[in-house]
Amino acid sequence: MSDRLDNREYDLLRLIEVHGPIGSIRLVEQLQRRGYSIKGRTVRLLLSELDADGYTEKIPGKGRCLTKKGRSELRFGHVGGRLEQVRERIAVLTGQVTYNPFEDSGEIVSSAIDIPSSMVENALNTLNALADLPVAPIPVAIENPPSSAQSDDITRLFFPSSITLDGVLLSQGITTQLQVAGIVEYHPNPDSAPEQFAHEGTLSTEHGGAILRYTDAISGEGSTVDVADLLIEAGRSSIRPLLDGDDAGLVVVDNRELPLIRYEEALDIAAAVRAQLGGVIDFRKPREEGPFPRGQPGWDFASVTFGAVGELAISLLAEEGYSDFWISLHGLKRRSAFEPVASALAAENY
Repeated sequence: MSDRLDNREYDLLRLIEVHGPIGSIRLVEQLQRRGYSIKGRTVRLLLSELDADGYTEKIPGKGRCLTKKGRSELRFGHVGGRLEQVRERIAVLTGQVTYNPFEDSGEIVSSAIDIPSSMVENALNTLNALADLPVAPIPVAIENPPSSAQSDDITRLFFPSSITLDGVLLSQGITTQLQVAGIVEYHPNPDSAPEQFAHEGTLSTEHGGAILRYTDAISGEGSTVDVADLLIEAGRSSIRPLLDGDDAGLVVVDNRELPLIRYEEALDIAAAVRAQLGGVIDFRKPREEGPFPRGQPGWDFASVTFGAVGELAISLLAEEGYSDFWISLHGLKRRSAFEPVASALAAENY
């Protein structure tokens, strides 16, 4: 990959990825909102360079969108800049979450994946099988992106991101510190074979099944969602065995720590988020046995692992070959835009 692009050019590519096709005037506004002091002429010159290098292309009357080369560069290039960008984006999005799990309303952080429109019904049927597991419900929002050379036959599926939990806790004055992303061995019902699936700590049907142990954990300098993205790309998850009724699957999660004095309150909030938005959670006090991704937390902190529907759904669809393009941190979305995947199938809302 090229080492030529600077942070400003990568930020342009990221904005085009999320909002494209997008014109230069809107790009200037978006960059200025992110603290850049930049004029339209400069942005137009940068876009011309990105066009010439094959990273972007101009759609007449609509603006710029990414080329295949641009998507690849954004996904795999400039790792240091990507990690910094993810840290900043997590901080912004968690501060903007307005979701109240007890009222089931407000804005959540969404993950998104692009599916060929001809494959959406099959993809939804595949996702619907997840609804038979304790990780249910499986909320989904379905949109057709603005038409462009890349998206004429694309449907975008949205799911709740794990970062929603951190935003909800923050809105209640509970600050979390993201630690790692990782792969865990997950079982929907370990009580069916307790000698095989030993598990310490609190287990409840309200938690969406059991996280048995970590098989991998990567820090990513605090950029857990970006690392989770890379784990999915690398094919480290394994969701299909769960759908086939096998013993356990491998699920992408992230882990955070929070003040131990807020443990009970945070547990109630997290259980409510999980009940409304799906996924699996695991709460641990420092004196409990694992699974901890990097050893026991400090005495003043609780360890919280969350595998959200966003990670689960994207992992499954990537495993099944439905898509190779997704965005873990797509942005905020109203809870009212989501519906159970079974309802979307029944209403043919795609």
